[in-house]
Amino acid sequence: MSISIPLRSRKRPTWPGFTSVHIGLTFILFDVGVSTVFRLGIGTSLLVAALRCIGQLAIVATLLQQVFENQNPWNVALISFVLNFLGTFETVINKSPLRFHYMFPSVLVGMLGSTIPISILGAKYAMSVEPFWSPIQYIPIVGMLCGATISGIVVAVSYILKELQVNKDKVEICLAFGASRMEACRPLAVQALRLALMPPINSMSVLGIIAIPGMMTGAILGGSSVQQAARLQMIIMFMITASTTLASVFTTFAAFAVTVDHHHRIRTDRIEQRDRGWLRVTQSSWKKSHQSVRRYLLSWRWKDGARNNGRDALINETTRLLG
Repeated sequence: MSISIPLRSRKRPTWPGFTSVHIGLTFILFDVGVSTVFRLGIGTSLLVAALRCIGQLAIVATLLQQVFENQNPWNVALISFVLNFLGTFETVINKSPLRFHYMFPSVLVGMLGSTIPISILGAKYAMSVEPFWSPIQYIPIVGMLCGATISGIVVAVSYILKELQVNKDKVEICLAFGASRMEACRPLAVQALRLALMPPINSMSVLGIIAIPGMMTGAILGGSSVQQAARLQMIIMFMITASTTLASVFTTFAAFAVTVDHHHRIRTDRIEQRDRGWLRVTQSSWKKSHQSVRRYLLSWRWKDGARNNGRDALINETTRLLG
């Protein structure tokens, strides 16, 4: 005779509201306090980044809700292009300390040429999504690929441009001895690609044992089994690595094609340094406004003090004359 034991009813997860977000924001305030105590100077950066995170995710959630309900492939294509365009903007304007001419179109082509084909192949064949452009699966995949590809591009391009500025003598010696521009730049390209691929390699190395990824957690909360979530995360990580590799290789060759011309000369005039992205401009404007208000208050106090001193001097002089 077998004894059946009733299973516990599975509780549905409690989804956080805006009150929970406000509570979570206190962690950022803690970081701001640490920055203030140790005078790190990143308190404003933390607050601006947190506010951007809240605003951007709120807007994206509203837009994606409409796209998921409509099930229109053209809307999915538009969202995918916008994600790549914004990723390119973030890479070129805010993340890269050094830039080369025509970097924006080069990075945009590199991201589109890596994230779109890999996301289509992965969704259709590896994940068996039908149709492959199903918004609820395809758009998050493209978003994850774009986010991971940005770091690889920034690392590769920043290393190449810095080496061509600081240690260009090594490349010039190779060019002087008759090497072509690709032969002279090959060691830099190899090292740049190694650095660009280290983040996904490290992520795959610690995944599951040390770190539980967010994609796997989201799949489990969405109702998938743990085994299904684990296999899904494996596929995503392999796609991220391939996308980062393709985009980094393309932008690396694009950077060399611009900074080392067809006459085998290093064109440092095509490398420029911009240290004022959107975030830095915001911080600078905030700092200038704070300084202006402070100068106004100090000048007002000085004028008020001078007025009081003049009045006191007049009273003293009148008292002396009448006295």
